[in-house]
Amino acid sequence: MSLLDRKLLRDLRALKSQAIAVALVMACGLAMMIMTRSLILSLEQTRDTYYEEHRFAEVFARLKRAPNAVRDELAAIPGVAAVQTGIAIQVTLDVPGLPEPAVGLINSLPERGELVLNRLYLRTGKLPAGRTTTHEIAVGEAFAAAHGLKPGDTISAVLNGAKETFRLSGIVLSPEFVFEAPPNAALPDNKTYGVFWMPYKELATAFQMYGAFNSVAVTLAPGASERDVIAAIDRVLAPYGARGAYGRIDHPSHRRVDDEIRVLQGLSVAFPLVFLSVAAFMTNSVMSRQIALQREQIAMLKACGFSNRQVGAHYFKFSLAIVVAGVGLGTLGGIGLGTRLVGMYHLFFRFPQLEFLLDQRVLVAASVVSALAAFIGVAGAVRRAVRLPPAEAMRPEAPARYQPAIVERLGLSRWFSASFRMALRNIQRRPVRSGLTCLALALATAILIVPNSFRDGVAYVIDFQWDIVQRQTVTLSLVEPGPPRALADFRHMPGVVWAEPFRYVPVELRAGPVVRRLALQGLPAQGTLNRVIDARPQQLVLPDRGIIVSAKLASILQVRPGDEIVARVLEGRERELRVPIIGLAEDFAGMAAYMEIRALNRLLLEGDRISGAHVVVDKAHWPAFLAAVKETPRIAGCVIKDSLRDGFRKTTAESIGLLQKIYMMFATIVAFGIIYNSARISLSERARELATLRVLGFSRGEVGAVLVGELVLLTLVALPLGLLLGSGFARGIISTVNTETVRLPLVLTSANYAFAVLVVALASAFSALFAARKLADIDLVSALKALD
Repeated sequence: MSLLDRKLLRDLRALKSQAIAVALVMACGLAMMIMTRSLILSLEQTRDTYYEEHRFAEVFARLKRAPNAVRDELAAIPGVAAVQTGIAIQVTLDVPGLPEPAVGLINSLPERGELVLNRLYLRTGKLPAGRTTTHEIAVGEAFAAAHGLKPGDTISAVLNGAKETFRLSGIVLSPEFVFEAPPNAALPDNKTYGVFWMPYKELATAFQMYGAFNSVAVTLAPGASERDVIAAIDRVLAPYGARGAYGRIDHPSHRRVDDEIRVLQGLSVAFPLVFLSVAAFMTNSVMSRQIALQREQIAMLKACGFSNRQVGAHYFKFSLAIVVAGVGLGTLGGIGLGTRLVGMYHLFFRFPQLEFLLDQRVLVAASVVSALAAFIGVAGAVRRAVRLPPAEAMRPEAPARYQPAIVERLGLSRWFSASFRMALRNIQRRPVRSGLTCLALALATAILIVPNSFRDGVAYVIDFQWDIVQRQTVTLSLVEPGPPRALADFRHMPGVVWAEPFRYVPVELRAGPVVRRLALQGLPAQGTLNRVIDARPQQLVLPDRGIIVSAKLASILQVRPGDEIVARVLEGRERELRVPIIGLAEDFAGMAAYMEIRALNRLLLEGDRISGAHVVVDKAHWPAFLAAVKETPRIAGCVIKDSLRDGFRKTTAESIGLLQKIYMMFATIVAFGIIYNSARISLSERARELATLRVLGFSRGEVGAVLVGELVLLTLVALPLGLLLGSGFARGIISTVNTETVRLPLVLTSANYAFAVLVVALASAFSALFAARKLADIDLVSALKALD
């Protein structure tokens, strides 16, 4: 081992606590980077393999009814590689042990052979027999898990007005339903919504659709244009009540998986960037002070024949040791946390198998990025070391120029102790160092704001979505849009206190080249149940003419109030309408567009029609109401607000909560590391001055007050700056995780700020206590010794 390497080991032992603090900060950033990038790889690879092995379709279409002969026309479209037609119908379910009515989407299985596209993965049991009437049905895994169902159990469903009981033959997964959510819903509700499969003949016979289909799935030939194929499919299916074909990118399940990957991509950059920037700053602080303290040693090394390159490499090795420790700890942390988070994704996504896959490329990238961050932080200090002439380095640094502190110049010195005035003078005479320390403390405060803004955002969404916007108890939808008198039938159901109608129409909204598909909602102009709320939040009144869209939809379409958009109706008589945007609504799940219900019906030229009603139910009559819903064949869907809220808490809120806890743990470690490092540097820089005060007769408490007072003053200045920086960090990071399906608002509460201040205060107190104890251990003779 060379002389410089032995010196390196001595330096690392002497500065082990500061080196560990920097390594921990670096490890937090790298753990976030490794965890998120590996989760991206896990999701992408699992999704792509699942899609390929089970032949997930690329184009989809829904329609009223078309004869099976139309399938040949679809297969003949240029660019179509394979076509699968079938039946998909939504029904009301009666699940044993579930008082609420549930909704099931039943898909048909072919009479002969297996599915050509969207093939099922059999988790347990068997698929229903295809040629005979067996009253067997296969159930999706998410619904089965929510109710503890297993093969052999029974479940009842209302098929075309007739209630029938089926035996569960097996539990399956489908690439078409990786994310199971009710139609037009951005959040899962596995308790009251499930997906099922049964033989074509049984399903078609029940709904008088034998020899016909209402669902199409298509794969494309290599090089085929998706847009041209979709246009051709629309032309073929137009006479049969088609709702417009769409590509995989617009498929609800696929879009939800893509959005999750997009969130992880944002987090894989945002948090590591902040943490590694802090690590670079801390490395610079440690090395700058180390080089300043070793001026004489650097001079001796050069005088003994060591070159500038060797001296510079020696100090770079110091930072490299920190990098190695940081990468090692970050890798272990990233793997451990990633493995835990993969389990969380089973709440959302149903794959045959989802395992944590370590992205080995990110290990290399993490090593390079952390080394780069450390070397950038140390480069300036090393440059100063190698440029230092031996003769100049042999001399001690020139004494600092002191001048009275501000309070002394203002004549206020009698109000402050000598220790306080010395602390204030030291801050004034080293403005750069004081400014950097203040910035470090501000960063420690800032990073604590971000995790709690996630928690507060989730709490706000729960209150906003299910208390401010939605005031109904339950939402009932009809099998087919019906006349307004259906509202009277809803109001006469047991326990119904009030009901308001709604009309849902599938549309395609277009502004220039940007297109989005959604359900255009027709509501009363100023309803009291499902309300249209803006960002203030104030209720918006739906006008007689025009459309109100969610702020997220307006951002995607790049429009604002006063602009016109094209609405293509995808139900009934297909037509295109130009409608002006009247206002912007606020929402945090999916995207929405609203019109006054009578104005919407006028545009559709169908007379007064409703799709269902939002209903308030007296809890005393709740069981009777649920029983009535189960016995009403015209009701195709029953969405209970409390079930949606509970589903959100158990899935989205729980996953965000877990991420928030991880980020908070990292942020707290980083905050303590920054503050502790600052206190240690301050102590090492001022050891000679503090020892001098002790020799001059100052007590240990008075000398400690100089050091602690400086830290307190800098902390007080840093806190407001840190809160401001933290607000900016929170705004930027939350914007990276907001997607079209789920978003969080930026909510900055006084409790969040108070928590950040409390953590910084505790870290400062701990660091000050530690510095004071170290101060008692200073060897006065060694500290005052000056080399000639």
